[in-house]
Amino acid sequence: MFLQEPAISPYDLRFQLFGIPIRVSWTFWLAALVFGYGLAQKMDGLLGAASLGLLPLLLVWSACLLVSIVIHELGHALAFRRYGIESSIVLYHFGGMAIPRSSYRDSSFGQLSPQQNIWISLAGPLAQIASGLLVVAAVKLAGYQLLVFGFMPEIFHEIPYVMDGEIIDSPGLLALVTFYIFPSILWALLNLIPVMPLDGGQVMRSVVQLFGGNILQALWMSVIVAVVVGYYGFTKDRTYLGLLFLMLAWTNYQAIQQSNRMSY
Repeated sequence: MFLQEPAISPYDLRFQLFGIPIRVSWTFWLAALVFGYGLAQKMDGLLGAASLGLLPLLLVWSACLLVSIVIHELGHALAFRRYGIESSIVLYHFGGMAIPRSSYRDSSFGQLSPQQNIWISLAGPLAQIASGLLVVAAVKLAGYQLLVFGFMPEIFHEIPYVMDGEIIDSPGLLALVTFYIFPSILWALLNLIPVMPLDGGQVMRSVVQLFGGNILQALWMSVIVAVVVGYYGFTKDRTYLGLLFLMLAWTNYQAIQQSNRMSY
């Protein structure tokens, strides 16, 4: 509703998985560097003399982010396929999107129930979280600490046993584990916050529909939740989080204004 597919560029990376076309826009790599810079800096400082260096760490981060988001979007695409709808995947500066083919937009959309739309919306973040938890389980079974949770908000610091065990002694492996779990769990959970057009917002919209509500009610709920989360981000010195959700609040508010004008 709010996010549009980026223009095709000769610099885009293209490949297929499970018969699903995937395009990685060049803007994805720029955003990966911007959003990963702070985390890579922290890892560089933590490793000290054993560090791979800031640029190699950013490259590892970008590769991990690519895999994590592809898994997320594959979850959506395979859920679409479950209901007879083929789709393609695009990764770009806002993350990624699974784009249904024209048959979905022209006819199948009306045939999908709110329950089916909820499943399609949840399939992406659930697949991403599951992949992150597999890495968590492998690290813990090997007897190592999960230092990545120390980089997350305070609530994650209270998870039992994550800081128990030995520190991973390979700088490269430590960076790989940290950079994969971070977006696969934290970003996926943020994506479940009920703010449109996030997946959690799409779920909320379908739930509102199930209870006889309308799009304006879903938009107002998005504005309220986004403002609350944005305020939390700024008060907890998480500027990116604050800016992102205030931007989403403003975008949803604009959609409300546009809808009101169209009703006159």
